[in-house]
Amino acid sequence: MARIASTRLSRLLTGWSSEGPGPLPRRLADALRELAERGDVPAGSVLPSQRELALVLGVSRSTVTSAYGLLETEGWLESVRGSGSRLRASGALDRYVTEGRLVSFDARAGTGTAGVADLSSGALPGLGAVGEAVGALTSGDLGGLLVADGYHPYGIPALREGIAAYYRAAGVPTEAGQILVTAGSQQAVWLVAQALVEPGDTVVVEDPTYRGALEALRARGARLVPVGAEGTGGGEGSGAAAVRRLSAHGRPRLVYLQPTVHNPTGRTLDGAARREWRRVLEDLELFTVEDTACAELALGEGASGAPGPLVAGLPMASAVTVGTLSKLFWGGLRVGWVRSSPQVVARLAKIKTSVDLSCSVVDQLVAVRLLDRLPEARARRRAELRAHRDTAEALLRSGAPHWEWTRPAGGAALWVRVPGTDTETLAQLARRRGVSVVPGSAFSPVDGFRDRLRLPYAHGTAALEAALPTLLECARRAAAG
Repeated sequence: MARIASTRLSRLLTGWSSEGPGPLPRRLADALRELAERGDVPAGSVLPSQRELALVLGVSRSTVTSAYGLLETEGWLESVRGSGSRLRASGALDRYVTEGRLVSFDARAGTGTAGVADLSSGALPGLGAVGEAVGALTSGDLGGLLVADGYHPYGIPALREGIAAYYRAAGVPTEAGQILVTAGSQQAVWLVAQALVEPGDTVVVEDPTYRGALEALRARGARLVPVGAEGTGGGEGSGAAAVRRLSAHGRPRLVYLQPTVHNPTGRTLDGAARREWRRVLEDLELFTVEDTACAELALGEGASGAPGPLVAGLPMASAVTVGTLSKLFWGGLRVGWVRSSPQVVARLAKIKTSVDLSCSVVDQLVAVRLLDRLPEARARRRAELRAHRDTAEALLRSGAPHWEWTRPAGGAALWVRVPGTDTETLAQLARRRGVSVVPGSAFSPVDGFRDRLRLPYAHGTAALEAALPTLLECARRAAAG
């Protein structure tokens, strides 16, 4: 019987303690029952022990004991001697359910969220350039596209060529045939997982890493092996050196990396580390997926464009680069891409057509116009994010001087260490006080970094300033146990 980790269950139980009538045990029981009904927790899953779940939720053990008792009385839970409490359900069986991001989106879309300080997402507000590009479209832009059926499984030719030119401008020779247009970078990562990973395959990921990638790979049944992601130096302690050692005991199916503006840490590998990674990947001939979704959000004062992909010098047939316009311009513009060999692109396109046939032609036409405005968008976005980052750091230095972080080289959030505090518990306590925040373990393949928080400044720092007193109080309570 599969066990669901307390950390994962905690992230699925969003909003349970502040929503609905009745005492706390009743609300917890109802929330667990709803997870079973929807199939969010597979039937037959063994729940965490009462003590373990109470600790991570920041409630008394008696609350969990009572909730489990209610579920057992109502037929939703059964005690298995020597194994714990097993959840029963009428929902569909599944070997893995996604958690974290979709749950937080659901909570934001629900009712009763007025006054909530939402620090759960690092997504940026849209740039005015998006509206201007939409408004500038004319019937002439559609032109000859209207005489066909509108299905372009690989993307419209103008956009594929525009993305190829984007890479050529960065010094990376690229042809349109090496580009597949996707519905954002998330779909691109999902397609790679579907096409290249079989259940049980070993996939090397940085720890921490982008949680959307973790969800896609876990859903595919990959065996995730973590290597260190923090720090920018090389040497024996680096992630590249760890992959070399790991490969001596078995070849990983692929390696997933974010060398430039890493999510969630915001770090960018320096030249020495990039060269070391390239040597290891080339020597071992490992298939590599480089996710550059956040690369355009580099905040260094000298940054004028994104560095060329780390995998640019690797054989095209064993490398994929993922990119997007959604991070820089607007999340509502679902335009991303994959750059790889024409053979890999064709394989991914075949899977993509079974899902959505083709991306929206109108969105792609908007994207073509926006590619021409990249320099302007970079300058504006980076200036805004630098200002927000500086303000967020000043706020934490003043209000939480014992918290620790490394200044991010890019991105829209601080990766903060809260010494001596289990941030899973902190996040649960904060939700009851109207603050939604993501603990570090959500970004870890092994539920690590339980002393970290991701604190976004994407929309400015008003929400962080309003939430900080609550976060500090919840951190004190979580540390006290």
